[in-house]
Parts: sequence; structure tokens; C-alpha cells
Amino acid sequence: MLVYGSGSEFLRHAAASAPDCVVLDLHMRGQSGFDAQEALAKAQLSIPVVMLTGNDTRENRARAIANGANAYLTKPIDDEILIDAIVAAIRSRGSHA
Repeated sequence: MLVYGSGSEFLRHAAASAPDCVVLDLHMRGQSGFDAQEALAKAQLSIPVVMLTGNDTRENRARAIANGANAYLTKPIDDEILIDAIVAAIRSRGSHA
């Protein structure tokens, strides 16, 4: 597992590190989870995304899913639910390969 201090830091390493999944928070230092999600799509990096937020709105949920998030979870998040979402996202990547 790799941890980055910001979305932009992650994006600088995303292509080279080729992660199986990325967990993004909607509110991150520097850029939002949406910004990072859109940058992944623009760079044509098909990395499964699990989106987290403490600011759940219908609009945020719809935007995350429309932009291809495999899961959208609201805080506080149960550890098992997060792990299940990550595993499901990784498995979905394998089924699209």
C-alpha cells in the first residue's frame, strides 16, 4: 500500500506505480477527489476508484459515480466496508481486462 499526502502527489506517481485501486477523499489538500478522478480519466489510467466523503450530497454521489467511481462511501466508514469496496473495485478491474 502506498500513501500520498495529496491528490497531485498521487497523480505524479500514478502511471509508474500502477496501483490496483485508489481511495480518494472528496476534500484533499491541493485538489479535490473529483479533480484527481478527472485527471486519471484524462490520462487514460484505468485505476479503480473508491471515493470517500464526509460531505454526502446527492450531487457529489452522482458526480463520483458518473465519473466512474467503483464505490462511494460516506464517513465514518466501517473498516470492513472499506476493505470490501476496495476488493470489489480490484476484482472489477480484472473482469474488464
